[in-house]
Amino acid sequence: MSERIDLTGKVAVVTGAGRGLGLAYVTALAAAGAAVVVNDVDEQAAAAAVKTVTEAGGRAVAEAGPVGTAEVADRLVARAVDEFGRLDVLVTNAGILRDRVLWKMSDEDFDDVIRVHLRGTFTCARAAAVRMREQGEGGTIVLVASPAGQRGNFGQTNYAAAKAGIAAMARTWSMELGRAGITVNAIVPVAATAMTETIPAFAPYIEAWKNGAPLPDWIRHDEGFGTPEDCAAVVPFLASEAARDVTGQCIGIGGDRLALWSHPQEVAADFAAGGWTPEAIAERWAQGAGREPQTVGIAPPKPPQDAEAAR
Repeated sequence: MSERIDLTGKVAVVTGAGRGLGLAYVTALAAAGAAVVVNDVDEQAAAAAVKTVTEAGGRAVAEAGPVGTAEVADRLVARAVDEFGRLDVLVTNAGILRDRVLWKMSDEDFDDVIRVHLRGTFTCARAAAVRMREQGEGGTIVLVASPAGQRGNFGQTNYAAAKAGIAAMARTWSMELGRAGITVNAIVPVAATAMTETIPAFAPYIEAWKNGAPLPDWIRHDEGFGTPEDCAAVVPFLASEAARDVTGQCIGIGGDRLALWSHPQEVAADFAAGGWTPEAIAERWAQGAGREPQTVGIAPPKPPQDAEAAR
């Protein structure tokens, strides 16, 4: 049997942690022994999350505020240090949706999502990195990405762009912070949340789950789609000594599935001595570099044909 993950003595900050995935991450970290600063834009939700943790015997404090500015990021780190003496783990989970197709998306729709997801991740990670480097004992930064950032998703220009940027930042920061012993990874959770229920293909299953029905075995296994709690285990793992050599990765989790996403890389190439002309590319594209076009988008779930198998 594997040794229990023990985070006793470690201190974490989790953004967007009042409900859903963020609350699941907080609960899992606290259950492993970490003290947690719970951030959420909703002060009451943050306080309720703290109550959940403390009633279970854990340690947590609330620090409400909208992520995005350096002021809020610095305040989160300062609260961790003031309350618990240090900072070891940051999880950047806060996010919003403003879904529109490209020609209907306003500047505000775009900027709001980028500010919370991308800038919020940047400012919080920067503040955490400064503190962790000052402590000189390493640390863990967990960024929350999305399949939309890996594959694209209809109507989510802003969200997909932010999440793709977050994955790129994880790879970059893993190199920049490696010498300080700070690991940086992005997780790609897939769960029944307020965000995923806006995806029509998943909405019926989420609605049934909210009404007390279990998610079907096939969707947990084949689609890697489950509850927020199903996604939480990866966070204490990444914060533990067992993951000291895991950095710069995009790790998918959901339902019964744990996966490793590939980094973008060339999949085909063609060559022309002396360089290419537009005509040469047109002539050789389909048989050369473009012979295996890459797919885009998040595939809808495919229920088993056999109704018995779906139960």
